[in-house]
Amino acid sequence: MALILGIESSCDETAAAVVRDGSELLSNVVSSQIATHLPYGGVVPELASREHLRAVVPVVREAVERAHVTFDDLDALAVTQGPGLAGSLLVGITYAKALSFALSKPLVAVNHLEGHIHAVLLEHRQTHSDELPLPALALVVSGGHTHLYLVNRLPQGSWSYANVGHTLDDAAGEAFDKVAKLLALGYPGGPVIEALAEHGNPHAISMPRSQIKTKLKRHEKAEDPPESFDFSFSGIKTAVLRFVETHAMQGSIEQRRANFAGDQNPTADDFLPHVDQLTLDLIASFQHAVIQDLIRKTLRAAEDMEVQALIVTGGVAANSRLRAEFHKRVSAEGLRVFFPSRGLSTDNAAMIAAAAYPKLLAREFAGAHLSAEASLRLGEN
Repeated sequence: MALILGIESSCDETAAAVVRDGSELLSNVVSSQIATHLPYGGVVPELASREHLRAVVPVVREAVERAHVTFDDLDALAVTQGPGLAGSLLVGITYAKALSFALSKPLVAVNHLEGHIHAVLLEHRQTHSDELPLPALALVVSGGHTHLYLVNRLPQGSWSYANVGHTLDDAAGEAFDKVAKLLALGYPGGPVIEALAEHGNPHAISMPRSQIKTKLKRHEKAEDPPESFDFSFSGIKTAVLRFVETHAMQGSIEQRRANFAGDQNPTADDFLPHVDQLTLDLIASFQHAVIQDLIRKTLRAAEDMEVQALIVTGGVAANSRLRAEFHKRVSAEGLRVFFPSRGLSTDNAAMIAAAAYPKLLAREFAGAHLSAEASLRLGEN
């Protein structure tokens, strides 16, 4: 029996959770900063750090209270080391180190990307009697990351990750946010685009398909190098910009921006009366192109590596169309795909506490010199 308090502060959400034995979620508290960053159309690092400073103590206290435990009951603490915004990460790490010292409890450092994978593993243990089939291929797709990992469990109980694909430019969620900002549809862009896309034709406008070839070594020769499992969304994002320019849509965009100036967190229903059909078709076509690229490359990698299951996780995994398309495609491939619940798709601390459990068993504790690593990588390349 091991109670772990997880703390997550990698970007713009301050989170804390208590998890027992990596499988039983006792509490999960998240404090969002959307209202703070909304006027800027994206996360402002300095403001994010300041908000974490304000929120971390009450969020942690609430997580412990909701779990109906005391700080003395905890067996260990876990905190996100990276990747993420350096200032935001430092707030969580500094507080976790101080609390660990004050309570004389061990501290475990967790990679944020590994946490997203363990969000699925955590919920699978809660709802299934069998283990998730391994090896698995994990697509971690969010506002800051788009990565493919080959995931397996080692005999001693720890986990291995091999990075087999990543984005070369924008993350998928970042592309959603930038297109939403371009079209004056608020922040964050993902939920609004998802909802508005239901009113458009996803096949109305042709979007470019990224084809990234595998780099060959000097001694290798090939007439046509195979396509890699890497992603690129800058071409799709640029195609949206060019479409706006060539179809003189800027006037309606500026009018929409003026209509919602100062409006606190407008919803898709608020925007819908102010969005014409051409814009709705553009939104639907953009979303369709991103989703198809994610699915196509993930399934090609799954076939190439002969995995037993797919894990799709991260903030973009909350997208209903992405989930539906993945389920439809994998059923034809004879694979199983696993998503986290929508509450654990976005950044949270339950996934950090769950990922820390195997490390606690292996006594992989953080030292006194633990610090933030904004560009921390996961697994082998």
